[in-house]
Amino acid sequence: MREYFHRQIQLWGEDTQKSLQDKKVLIVGAGGLGSSLGFALGSSGIGELHLVDFDDVSLHNIHRQIAFKLGDEGKNKASINADVIKSRCSFVDVFAYDIKFDEFIKSAKKFDLIIDATDNIQTRREIDTFAKNSNTPWIYGTAEAFHGQVAFFDKSSYNDSFRAKDHTPAGITAPIVMHIASLEALIALRYLAGLEVKKDLLYYLYFNSEGELITQKFKL
Repeated sequence: MREYFHRQIQLWGEDTQKSLQDKKVLIVGAGGLGSSLGFALGSSGIGELHLVDFDDVSLHNIHRQIAFKLGDEGKNKASINADVIKSRCSFVDVFAYDIKFDEFIKSAKKFDLIIDATDNIQTRREIDTFAKNSNTPWIYGTAEAFHGQVAFFDKSSYNDSFRAKDHTPAGITAPIVMHIASLEALIALRYLAGLEVKKDLLYYLYFNSEGELITQKFKL
């Protein structure tokens, strides 16, 4: 473990690295955001990762969902992600669930953190309700076109903070998916490692008309 996690141990010490082995993280969604989250967190020393996604890989997914390759069409996304994570790091236990989230929560265990990697509002509402009922913090993330949002929900509620409606996606670039997932993963790692994170704050990232990357912050 020391050699594998050498760079992280340099960052926060061996005791903190060992503490990550006791953490259990639930990732809801194993597509675009979920694939990148799996790469980032699956190689960071989290003890358990639980991946929930009933969907199968389609050809149009592959350009932005980095766990998948040509030939994976028709296979379950969570299962493929679990195999990829385990092939990269033997120090994490990965569990894949080929079911919808509302079915998963009927027998769900306790987690240290829940991370949203979904693409629909209804599931996020269900995540928020489950998180509040189980007293578990969760990280919200969404990406579209050249912009995205991330928030760490602690005391605030997604159901109270957003009045969004489903709409037809405007298309998406692969790098913004990775960028938003990386921000979610960084916040997750800081929290799980016992470092300070800003809670109940929404980060909105976008490119303006001049091509400048802008980050805005909104209190929830």
